[in-house]
Amino acid sequence: MLVALVDTLKQLRYQIAHLEDNTLQSEYPELASFIQQVSLTVTESKADLNFLYQFLYVYGRKSEATYSRFRNELERFYLWSWLIAEKSVFDLKREDIEAYVDFMVEPDKKWASTSVQWRYKDEQGVRRLNQNWRPFMQKESIASQQTLSAMFTALNVFYKFAILEEKTFANFVPVVKKNSPYLVVQSQIQIPDTLSDIQWEYVFGVTRDLCEQKPEYERNLFTLACLKGLYLRISELSERPQWSPVMSHFWQDNDGFWFLRIMGKGNKLRDVTLSDDFLEYLKRYRLYRGLPALPRVDESDPLVHKIRGQGGMTVRQIRRLVQQSFDIAQQSLLDDGFKDDAEQLEAATAHWLRHTGATHDAQTRPLKHLSEDLGHAKIATTDQIYIQTNIKERAKSGIKRKI
Repeated sequence: MLVALVDTLKQLRYQIAHLEDNTLQSEYPELASFIQQVSLTVTESKADLNFLYQFLYVYGRKSEATYSRFRNELERFYLWSWLIAEKSVFDLKREDIEAYVDFMVEPDKKWASTSVQWRYKDEQGVRRLNQNWRPFMQKESIASQQTLSAMFTALNVFYKFAILEEKTFANFVPVVKKNSPYLVVQSQIQIPDTLSDIQWEYVFGVTRDLCEQKPEYERNLFTLACLKGLYLRISELSERPQWSPVMSHFWQDNDGFWFLRIMGKGNKLRDVTLSDDFLEYLKRYRLYRGLPALPRVDESDPLVHKIRGQGGMTVRQIRRLVQQSFDIAQQSLLDDGFKDDAEQLEAATAHWLRHTGATHDAQTRPLKHLSEDLGHAKIATTDQIYIQTNIKERAKSGIKRKI
């Protein structure tokens, strides 16, 4: 039986304590039994698991998204190491890591689920395992380049951390990645996923029109304006343990320019510039909420409010708002005969709005200014993702070549 090794971030401290105090059986009976059954000794299994918990505790402090990403990747790896390789993760050699990559590309069907499943839930004071949980999702195709890249990153960070903690003295991940037959060297041309002009016109326009009939859609409209107009990630709009986006994070300098203070990746603060156009939608949203047109320095109202309940919205809730506008726009595109645009919109995610705004503005804004508003640590990142001038010039210079 496959057992989830790690619970939620909130439960992690309790799991660490139960493992160290030998009380895992009383709180996580299925996990305790699983540890007894794997081919490693109980001492080895507990040592492996304790190190995984400590690693996730350190990296989980950055953000819950980071925690979840590393948890999912490393949990799979641990289960494979224990059940298939029948070794501690610190006894694996280069050929073992290569075998795991092969498994990642085509996992056992018994290890995959058709839907996302919860791991544990409380049942009379005990954390009970969901028997339907599996470490993989069923897919028709082999693992994507993005999936493999995420796996290599997680394993590399894990073993680097293990070396620093003197838990091991070898990291075979870089050499395995370098020689992996599954990784494809990226093309010089890397265009980010964006909405077309007509798709954006429908997404934003249809939402704006709906506000007249259903005022609650003002919240959708403001969210779209933030993600596209300020190049924000969904996590930067959402409520997080270490940061709550509120209206007082909008501020004006002595010259009358407006900014929004954001906590981005790596808990780094940045100030995003506001356009005149965005300010109009900010005023519109605030008036809908019964607030003065422009924010004050002492306002504690959440940036994106809940209709029911207090506080700001979670990542999942904001993503649902965006998807709601996408779905309505897709139907409108179909009704108006834009079948191809409607079908392409079906694949869009909220992150496409950030790419759409930045790609559009890259044609007119200085690269350094765009990079700082995006929150990129290096200007080269912005250049690589959004600036396509050289590619277009290369295409123009080559279009009249003779055969």
